[in-house]
Order: sequence, then C-alpha cells, then structure tokens
Amino acid sequence: MTHPLNPAMAATEAPPVMEARRWLQGVTFPADRPLINVSQAAPVEPPPLGLRQAIAEAALTNDAAHLYGPVLGLPELRAEIAGQWSALYGGQIGPDQVAITQGCNQAFTAVMSTLAGAGDEVILPTPWYFNHKMWFDMQGVATIALDTGPTLIPDADAARALITSRTRAIVLVSPNNPGGVEYPAETLTAFRDLCRAQGLALIVDETYRDFDSRHSVERGGRPHDLFADPDWAETLIHLYSFSKAYRLTGHRVGAVVASAGRLAEVEKFLDTVAICPGQLGQIAALWGMRNLSQWVAGERDEILSRRRAMIEGFAQLEGWRLLGCGAYFAYVEHPFDLPSDQLCKRLVAEASLLMLPGTMFQPAGSEAGKRQIRIAFANVDAAGITELFLRLRAFRA
Repeated sequence: MTHPLNPAMAATEAPPVMEARRWLQGVTFPADRPLINVSQAAPVEPPPLGLRQAIAEAALTNDAAHLYGPVLGLPELRAEIAGQWSALYGGQIGPDQVAITQGCNQAFTAVMSTLAGAGDEVILPTPWYFNHKMWFDMQGVATIALDTGPTLIPDADAARALITSRTRAIVLVSPNNPGGVEYPAETLTAFRDLCRAQGLALIVDETYRDFDSRHSVERGGRPHDLFADPDWAETLIHLYSFSKAYRLTGHRVGAVVASAGRLAEVEKFLDTVAICPGQLGQIAALWGMRNLSQWVAGERDEILSRRRAMIEGFAQLEGWRLLGCGAYFAYVEHPFDLPSDQLCKRLVAEASLLMLPGTMFQPAGSEAGKRQIRIAFANVDAAGITELFLRLRAFRA
C-alpha cells in the first residue's frame, strides 16, 4: 500500500466476523462432523414467500421503486412505524420523528455522527457490540467501557461515575448483542433519568426486540416505557432493524426514532453516504409490518424454544457457565486455561464449531474476555443444538 492511511482507521480492529471466517480457510471438516457455524447473528433463510412476491411485484410494476427516494425514507413506512411504535410503547411518535436507514448499523453511525467527534467520549457497556466500538475508533471517539459484571446488566450509578465533560452519550442494546440479556424496564428508565440530568443522549438499540421473551407478557408486549414520557425526544434516540424480523438482511433496512431536529442533522449524513435507503427493501418492510405479525410471532416462538434448549444444555455441561441467553445469543464462560481467542480457533479444527471469542467484545487485555464466548444459536435447529453440546462435552483443551 503506497498511499497513507488515516491513523484512526488503521488503528481500528478488523471486522470480527470476517476474521472468524478466515479461520475456516484450509480446514477440512469430516463428513460425520460438519461445521456448525454459530458465529454470526443473521437469518440464513429467505423471507417468507408472500414478502418475496411483494418485492417482485414492486420491482416489476412500481417504476418509482428503481429511482432515488426521500433521504429519510418512504413517507408511508415512516408513518407506519410511527403508528405501530406509538401503540406498542404507549407514547406519541410522529412520522417526522422517524428516519429509514440502510440497516441498523447505518442508523447507529448516522446518529453518532450528529453526537460525537474526535476527542469526545461515549459510554458503552461491556461486553459490547463490536461494530459500535469500531465506529468510535474510526472517528477518534473514546469508548468508555462500563463493566456489567456477572449479570451483564448495566448499572446507571456505575455509569454516572464515568461521566466527564467530554461525555456525549450512553449506548444500550437490549436484548443485548452479544450478551443475550434483556434489560429490565427499570434499568432503561434509570439510564434515561441519568442522561436527562447530565444533558446526554441515550441511544437504545432494539435490533432484537421481536425476539424478546417478554414480548407478550409484560405491559402488553412493551419492553420499556421510555416513549410514554411526553418529553422522550429530548433524551432518547431509538434504533431498530428489519433484518431479523423479516429476514431482510440483504436489503438493508433500519430505522431511527428521534426528535425531528436530530433527524434534520441525520439527513446530512445519510444524503452524503447513501442519498437514500433502497426502495425495494423499504417496500418489503412496509408489507411485512402490515401482513406478517402472526408470522413473526411464530418466528419468536421458535427462537424462544432454541433459547430454552441452550439454557438446559449449559445447565448440564460441566465447567461451563451461562452468563446470558436471549434473542439470538448465548454468552458463556468456558472452563479451560487457554484464552478464548485461542480456544475458538481450536474448536474450529477439533470440534467443527465456529464461535466468537469474548476478546472480540471486551477491551484489549480484558481478563473477562479471555474466558468468554458468544454463541449465536438462532440458525441452529434442535438437532444442531443437541450436536453442539455433544461436541462441547467431548472437547478436551
């Protein structure tokens, strides 16, 4: 490479999922022990037929679907989100408080571009979602790690001690990636109150909300009451993804819910980076919102059954400790003497298992990260989960 690199970009770690895939190069998996890939949290099956037909029809008959659209997204989709979110969360959200992005990662980067720049600080609970940390590193924003301890639930009082004059925001992900834990409503309220008192933004990423085990049993399916606050837009920024619920990963459709003033700033970022989100993906998301509620409920039931299998399996697996389990993830502590990054490489070759080590979700040098592993179990059926535990039980470091 002959041209200079941006130092912040050069110092940013490589994408962990891509790094893990490189561990597969040159490895031959026995016919009786095929690879079980639990490294990435993304659906591997296509959307349901009705949704694919809606995409095909739009591609064939809707000429506008092939043109630039509004930078902040299709008005119909923004209005649908505003209406459904208002009903779900028991609050008031207007269409002008919704923006559509090319996936939730872009939603995050767009929002953070309006909040923090080089020299600023953002508080991020550990274990963290690595793409969030990568964005901060690229931008020269300091990531302030908030240790969540053995419960993996962040504490607002502990966060208060980390706030400085350079702090701009606190980021929470619930259900959590990578930890799998579902943050109690009281936890989110405490963080909202802290951020409001300190003049900070609270970003709540609910990419996996549709697979929350509390979806139909508490507060009418509401995981929190943040939008019930009439002044929510002064503090709260909400992120969402359509990738998981409707299997639209390749179409890249995410959403931001925030104040209209904040979205006016977000529009600058989106216009520069993408001009507009893809039309066909937005049409698909809108069709899904209007037609697939029962189908999504079935998807949630299946994920929850796999979650139960993971909990039962680790309860019977000697030496391993399940720290968190929910949505697509089990986050565990392994019993071996070697660090998790070395262990995960050995599991590929010796057990045909591809997992991500906790070192990818914790600060450099973290002792906790060396003992932790993330298992994305959403794409493994009951037979696959049974086989996974057989291999873990048989493995010897």
